[in-house]
Amino acid sequence: MERRLAAILAADVVGYSRLIRADEEGTLLALRALREELIDPKICEHRGRIVKLMGDGILVEFASVVDAVACSAEVQQRLAERDSDGPQIVFRIGINLGDVVIDGEDIQGDGVNVAARLEALSEPGGMCISDAVHDQVRDRLALEFDDAGKQEVKNIDRPVQAWKWSASGSASAVGTNCDAGQLLQAQPLPLPDKPSIAVLPFDNMSNDPEQEYFADGVVEDIITALSRMPWLFVIARNSSFIYKGRAVDVKEVGRDLGVRYVLEGSIRKAGGKVRITGQLIDATTSVHLWADRYDGSLEDIFDLQDQVTSSVVGAIAPKLELAEIERTKCKPTGSLDAYDYYLRGMAAFHHWSVEENQAALGYFYRAIEIDPEYAIAHGMAARCINQRAVVQPLAVGAKEITEAKRLARRAADLGRNDAFALCMAGITLGFVVRDVAGGAALTQRALALNPNLATAWYSDGWLNVWLGNSEIGIEHIGRAMQLSPQDPMIFQMQSAMAHAHFTAGDDSQAWSWAQKALHDRPDHLPALVVATASAALLGRPTDAEETKARILRIFPQIDHSYLLTFLPYQQPQDTARWAEGFRRAGFAE
Repeated sequence: MERRLAAILAADVVGYSRLIRADEEGTLLALRALREELIDPKICEHRGRIVKLMGDGILVEFASVVDAVACSAEVQQRLAERDSDGPQIVFRIGINLGDVVIDGEDIQGDGVNVAARLEALSEPGGMCISDAVHDQVRDRLALEFDDAGKQEVKNIDRPVQAWKWSASGSASAVGTNCDAGQLLQAQPLPLPDKPSIAVLPFDNMSNDPEQEYFADGVVEDIITALSRMPWLFVIARNSSFIYKGRAVDVKEVGRDLGVRYVLEGSIRKAGGKVRITGQLIDATTSVHLWADRYDGSLEDIFDLQDQVTSSVVGAIAPKLELAEIERTKCKPTGSLDAYDYYLRGMAAFHHWSVEENQAALGYFYRAIEIDPEYAIAHGMAARCINQRAVVQPLAVGAKEITEAKRLARRAADLGRNDAFALCMAGITLGFVVRDVAGGAALTQRALALNPNLATAWYSDGWLNVWLGNSEIGIEHIGRAMQLSPQDPMIFQMQSAMAHAHFTAGDDSQAWSWAQKALHDRPDHLPALVVATASAALLGRPTDAEETKARILRIFPQIDHSYLLTFLPYQQPQDTARWAEGFRRAGFAE
């Protein structure tokens, strides 16, 4: 395992979700322009390396601490002086000097985690640095840092001495048209007309960081149990988990996600014992409504989850009939070993890569081997083949299609009352097996069982688009976005929305939604396909040629005939429209 000492910079956009809601296209264009004109050139000038982009965030590695801080100060100063008529983009920045573990192009370890925590402590328009960074730069750069004292930060077992700096010398550096306070209060999501809740990732209090997947899996199961209640509005796992590892203000979480209640807690797993603590908070007032601790053995884990769920429900609706609570209790498997492999598979699956996809499939097969009647494991194994057909489409042949069909059918048979298993089976039958009508029947049953399952709305939306029901597709994909407004995989929903508008004949909307998807995932084939066809039909040959060239660069064996069968469109008029779009884009027939 390779390690090295590095200066790590973590940054994200203040109030990003509210900016997106106010002016999505303008915000994305402004952010892209800032990167091209200011941020990327400054990072290059100071010899930094962009490790990864994370939606509204960025992680950068520098060999020199002085370079990292100087780069940050110059960027923030330029942004503070900038006067723009468009969206006001403001960053928080955290910088740490620490040991990192090299994982391919990625970096991991405490050095990175501390940088992320410091970023959360930073003022808008400023930066927050660790004591180690301050020691290196205080005599080398003409910057005045304020002592912020020792800070207790999430998942770090020691206080972190922090130092703060702002480009404007105050808590704000947002330019002349807007201040940070106004920005942070802008346009919160409206509360639904029924009780609404977000379950945040629980802290992993075990000494072993490898147990992170276990803590995440327990929280996912609690979200699933709550979401089965039709009178609750439950935010999807993917949106809740964007707060993982971050120090959060529950009021801000409530505004970002449009919920009244927030559940947070921790899990400690040691030997055969488990402790779960939880607290329920009214996000509109920050009042704690309920807090408790549950101790048990690993064999009791499902009972402990049920206790947490029942306590939350009881706090939200004290008069709720006990029968309604009992109805939510669903034990997916009696084997803790099978459950453990399932959780490992879910952790790998969410990485959305070829390598992690193969690892996830192996974990799900192992869970099925231990418990052959584990419906969700069958469903997720099928979904792995589905995911592979998108990220590595030419690798899925007749053998994989047959296996996907077997797994999906088995998941549906075993999980007749399991919305998630039905949903995974349905989308796989539709996309991989090309049984679109059969898949839609399963996703519709999933929605009847669990109207809060964002994945079911998204999957059913896709299936309706393929069946030719574009308006229903637009409605259902939109509902999925409402249930998971901060989803890191939002590009999938945006791509599906682009296809829905394309088949509805609205090429302008199709192009716009495709661009949103490609902003986060430039190699997403469904988004590239619809961007190319819609641009061609709009008479924008330059745009069509750019996305066509990207398709052929990433997937050189793809041609006109493959594109027509890539997605299982069932209506001749839809297929004809795609064929015309690809013909105008210049794909050889």
